[in-house]
Amino acid sequence: MPRTGSQERYAVEVGELWSWLSPTLKGIDELGDVDSLRRLQYALHVASEHAYGLEPPEGAATAHAELADALACARDVTGEIAAGCALFGPDGVQPLLHEWRGALFRVRLARMRLATPGAPSEPELPLDDGIARPLAAFLLALCGALAFVAGATLGLWPIWCAGLVAVCASIVAYRP
Repeated sequence: MPRTGSQERYAVEVGELWSWLSPTLKGIDELGDVDSLRRLQYALHVASEHAYGLEPPEGAATAHAELADALACARDVTGEIAAGCALFGPDGVQPLLHEWRGALFRVRLARMRLATPGAPSEPELPLDDGIARPLAAFLLALCGALAFVAGATLGLWPIWCAGLVAVCASIVAYRP
């Protein structure tokens, strides 16, 4: 199995994998004969094994795992479709057709995500500014809930509305 470690070598290996798989995927969205489905299943199988043998560079492990899983799932669903076509004909596998197209789309999507340059995974969170905002949100929610219950019990709608406004303000006061 080819091992990679650098970004350039990994890109070359994934490019070879995709250039080998791409002609098979092109135009296969419609059901064909059983032989073309078996060829696609085999191509997905080989691509899945090839992807399993690659070692992604730092930061691409999640996208690479998604591609490998998408290839394996598409291979399995394609095998089910081919077996169903052999037994029941193209009309007999119509209920599985959407799942199969979704699996093939997932392969294309995983490949696209892998090809996208490393986007920042999560924005940096600001430093904690103390207990003032969480405490204000808690007190607003508590006082708002009490005012809401008191206003609803006594039938005083201005107090009831003030309680609702205070609870809503607590959500705005503290956003984690």
